[in-house]
Amino acid sequence: MILEIVSPEATLLHSEVELVSVPGVNGEFQMLNNHAPVVSLLVEGNVKFKGANIKLEEGFENKFTDTKGEFSLPIKSGTIEMKENKIIILVD
Repeated sequence: MILEIVSPEATLLHSEVELVSVPGVNGEFQMLNNHAPVVSLLVEGNVKFKGANIKLEEGFENKFTDTKGEFSLPIKSGTIEMKENKIIILVD
């Protein structure tokens, strides 16, 4: 599935991923390939994702933490939409 993370400044990530975990308003939840459509608000926490060939956008690598192949991005709030195997996350 495709994950796109967009901030007010720029697109931070556009890459193929295998798993995404986000801090939803009712707790953390994760999505795998072919997940049902979802729209949700996000709260302060970390967006985490894994994949075989993650390609971070040039100039934004320092915003992400890589721990044994699991990438993490701290956010203050945001919105997520998952449909047709593509996830778009708008973050603050």
